[in-house]
Amino acid sequence: MIKPELLVTPTNLSDIDKLADAGADAVIIGEQRFGLRLAGEFNREAVKEAVEIAHKKNVKVYVAMNGVYHNEILDEIEDYIAFLRDANVDAIVFGDPAVLMSVRAIAPNMQLHWNTETTATNWFTCNYWGKRGSKRAVLARELSFEAVAEIKENAKVEIEVQVHGMTAMFQSKRSLVGNYFEYQGKNLEIVEQKKYEENMFLVDHERNNKYPIFEDQNGTHIMSPNDICIVNELEELVDAGIDSFKIDGVLKSSEYIIEVTKLYRQAIDLCVEDRGAYEEIKDELFDKIEAIQPINRPLDTGFFFKETVY
Repeated sequence: MIKPELLVTPTNLSDIDKLADAGADAVIIGEQRFGLRLAGEFNREAVKEAVEIAHKKNVKVYVAMNGVYHNEILDEIEDYIAFLRDANVDAIVFGDPAVLMSVRAIAPNMQLHWNTETTATNWFTCNYWGKRGSKRAVLARELSFEAVAEIKENAKVEIEVQVHGMTAMFQSKRSLVGNYFEYQGKNLEIVEQKKYEENMFLVDHERNNKYPIFEDQNGTHIMSPNDICIVNELEELVDAGIDSFKIDGVLKSSEYIIEVTKLYRQAIDLCVEDRGAYEEIKDELFDKIEAIQPINRPLDTGFFFKETVY
């Protein structure tokens, strides 16, 4: 039985060593200039240091280049890819075909993970990008267990699935929050250092939900009101042979991400090696995560148990 990779999103350099000790197999980092909704900002110097720290602990480093690119950034892509090649990162996560074409020319040995956030919903599309050089497909979050298993059964590339954390519900390249405040005659400056404003929500009184919202160089992002957590529901994904489980730590503290990583490491190991022991302890693991959940962030199973409608 394949033991899935445990992929985690660090918030800063000091997280990486701790996440390695907590059981992470890989981390995904980058900067908002090129990547979407990262847990932390890693400039070029930080990327080089991250690779050095991670590789000493046998942890892989993936760099996000899955932003929604407009023409003004295209000239920067090749230079950034050349930097990542020289920094010896393990893979680039991409969505825009411009990244694929540039990698072919500049770093032909670089591994690619295809991630367009929402459109990886069937095995045919995953294989399409696999034939063009992608080693892995990152599945959309709006899929059931049944759909994920079907994709994995027919895919000729690795499959990555998010198992924990919040998910994006909406993105606009426009600064919607800033424009709203400007319309009201107020000034809300969205700067890089404050891209994740605390306590900024859209409130739905009818559903009693609070949707975190933030702005950065990629525009406006509205996130899910709940966090996915399937630490006690891993059996189907493990049995299906999913290659990578992702813990998304966006808008979470370092301490939270590290503790959750420890609990998922225990869950994955037991689920693969001793299924009976996992069955006995899985609800306890869920309770431990629930006990450290931030206020207004209830846990659910996302779309995994939703009925697939054709």
